Amino acid sequence: MADSSFDVVSKVDRQEVDNALNQAAKELSTRFDFRGTDTTIAWKGEEVIELVSSTEERLKAAVDVFKEKLVRRDISMKAFDAGDPQPSGKTFRLTGTLKQGIDSEHAKKITKLIRDEGPKGVKAQIQGDEIRVSSKKRDDLQAVIALLKGADLDVALQFVNYR
Repeated sequence: MADSSFDVVSKVDRQEVDNALNQAAKELSTRFDFRGTDTTIAWKGEEVIELVSSTEERLKAAVDVFKEKLVRRDISMKAFDAGDPQPSGKTFRLTGTLKQGIDSEHAKKITKLIRDEGPKGVKAQIQGDEIRVSSKKRDDLQAVIALLKGADLDVALQFVNYR
C-alpha cells in the first residue's frame, strides 16, 4: 500500500486579503471618528500594505479595523506583520507585510516537532517553502494535523493535498 501524505504550507489567499482591504478602506472613509484624519489604506507592491493617517492614534485604530476584516475572512493574524507607526512630515505611516511560505528556520522547528511528538512512522520532508508529511496510516496524519494546530508556532499553517 502506498503512503498517504499531505503538505503543510503557509499561503494567504490574495483575493481575500484584497477584499478585506477594500472593506477596511470603505469603513475608514465612512466612519465618523476617521473624518478629517485623511486615513487611507492601500497596496504598496505585491505583499506590502500601507496605512497613512494624520494622527498616530487613528493609524492604530485603522490597523485594528483592517485586522478585524482579515479575521472575518478567516485569515490568520500570524500572516499579517504590521510594523510600527513612522512619522512622515505631518502624517504617520505604517507598512505591514503578508508572510507567505515557511522559512527554513520555522520548517526545521515544525519537522523537529513532528519527529519528537508525532506518531512513529511519520516522515516529514522540507520541500522549498512547504513541508511534505507522509505515513502509511491516515490516522497518524490526522494526529500530526491536530498536533500542528495545537502547537504555538509563529506562522499561519494550512494543510493541502491530503491523499
